[in-house]
Amino acid sequence: MFTSRLLSRLLAAAALFTAAALSHAQPATAPLRIGVIPSVANEATEKAIALARDQGLNVQLVELSDWLQPNVALVEGSIDANFFQHYPFLERFNQSRGTKLKPIAYGYSTTIGLFSRKLKKGDAVPDGATIAVLSDPVNNARSLLLLESAGLIKLKPGVGHLATQADITDNPKKLKIVPIEGAQSARVFDDVTAVVTYTTFAKHAGIDEKDGLAFDNTVPENVKRYAIRWVTTPERENDARLRKFISIYQQSPEVKQILRRLYGDLIDFPW
Repeated sequence: MFTSRLLSRLLAAAALFTAAALSHAQPATAPLRIGVIPSVANEATEKAIALARDQGLNVQLVELSDWLQPNVALVEGSIDANFFQHYPFLERFNQSRGTKLKPIAYGYSTTIGLFSRKLKKGDAVPDGATIAVLSDPVNNARSLLLLESAGLIKLKPGVGHLATQADITDNPKKLKIVPIEGAQSARVFDDVTAVVTYTTFAKHAGIDEKDGLAFDNTVPENVKRYAIRWVTTPERENDARLRKFISIYQQSPEVKQILRRLYGDLIDFPW
């Protein structure tokens, strides 16, 4: 009887130990979840994921539909990091939501441009043209600054990256400026004269990035200011899996080759 009871206790303890070991092992084997938005640049991230897999690192790309969801998902814990935004956008999100999401590394830096299916490079923007611009506060200001640098509008002096449509002081061509959600910008080219957007979305619309009518990367400080960052929570910033994956992304010649193919001369690597 004593032997039977002892055996039962030993079996129960072994079962508890096994369950505890499995629960401890689960986080180590769970995929590292990276949130992104639809973009041609995801091809480079997918290449980094394949390279990471060869090194025993399990990474999952989580594609989200708009420019807020990757940050919301990160705050909620359904992803471990995201890779889609520059620092001014993140700063505005943190300020408006009271969050503390943290940029931990640079990815790549590209430009926004003025693109069109109806105008060719070198064509003048006609009077009364309809121009779609990015609607979120940071990229809306960036869009308006690009239009100003192209000589199409004038803004109040000093408004800089806080500019809104209300700050337009001169619009000599009487342009109709229409804000649109950034991730939808590839879909509106047939409805407007031109679109201010990222080269990734122009490529989604079948427009070669070199055919842009104007670009904003001619200002040196914009290279780092608008570089796409790896972002996570303060609790995850030292996650060894995340740091290893970022290192694979940054150091891989194959990843750089893909990005150069996608963006040509319109890309920088500021790390």
